[in-house]
Amino acid sequence: MIAILGAGGAIGDSLAKMLLAKNVAVRLVGRNPKAIDGTQSLTADLSDAAQSRAAVEGAETACLLAGLRYDLTIWREQWPRIMRNVIEACKHSGTKLLFFDNVYMYGRVDEPMTEATPYRPSSKKGEIRAAIATLLMDEARAGNLQAMIARAADFYGPQTKNGVPNVLVLEPYARGGTASWLVNARVPHSLTFTPDAAWGVAMLIERDAAWNQVWHLPTTTDPPTGRAFIEMAAVSFGVAPKYRVLTKPMLRLVGLFNPAVRESLEMLYQSERPYIFDSSKFAAEFGFSGTPYADGIRIAAQSYQK
Repeated sequence: MIAILGAGGAIGDSLAKMLLAKNVAVRLVGRNPKAIDGTQSLTADLSDAAQSRAAVEGAETACLLAGLRYDLTIWREQWPRIMRNVIEACKHSGTKLLFFDNVYMYGRVDEPMTEATPYRPSSKKGEIRAAIATLLMDEARAGNLQAMIARAADFYGPQTKNGVPNVLVLEPYARGGTASWLVNARVPHSLTFTPDAAWGVAMLIERDAAWNQVWHLPTTTDPPTGRAFIEMAAVSFGVAPKYRVLTKPMLRLVGLFNPAVRESLEMLYQSERPYIFDSSKFAAEFGFSGTPYADGIRIAAQSYQK
């Protein structure tokens, strides 16, 4: 059985369906897990140690896909506790643990991000992600459990309501509006297609040799600039490529009134310069380097049109 901790998002739902297609038993775990035919559902709060233990009991593998509200105070309080609880639960039940991670811990980098990129966070949220990732892999290196980290770049795709390109580009075009881009639309920015991320997780958890390592999930090479992404999206929706660039002063002003925008300000460095995510390690192991951007954008656009 595979326990999906933090079920209900685009990647968790896609992963569950892929596993069911392989006749793998799936348990969906969350505060309010959304039922999928053929799966078990368990309501649990991973910040509680006993509930975390119940969430992974009897599972061969747990996939920690949980997301928290984008609030630094909540992250500081909840993420270390959740990671410790899930690690201890997996150690108790002999369950392998995959952690679905982002790239905040790398900080500002001037070259492609790889699995060997050192942790030099440039943000408070990055410091938190670096700490919990280090905690997990230290436990794996000590032989206390089998674990791995699977990282994605910023993501987009069908039914991906929290993906920044979905919010800023795809949703506005679906409504006949104007797209937006953060800070600089002239630099390349890697984006992971959510179905590729789910497929990558499914491949990794069944490959014995993949454990106790960090992996970058399949993400197409030669990332587009923000403008190029917008132009491909406009073609898919059959609209003019109208867009505006959201500058840092504009976002600071909006952040005075919008907590979510205010929380995102420390991460704007990711949009100022080229953001290149290298998943060549995964491509070499599994023979897949990601869905081409034009195809992924078309599929994502079609999900809105449906």
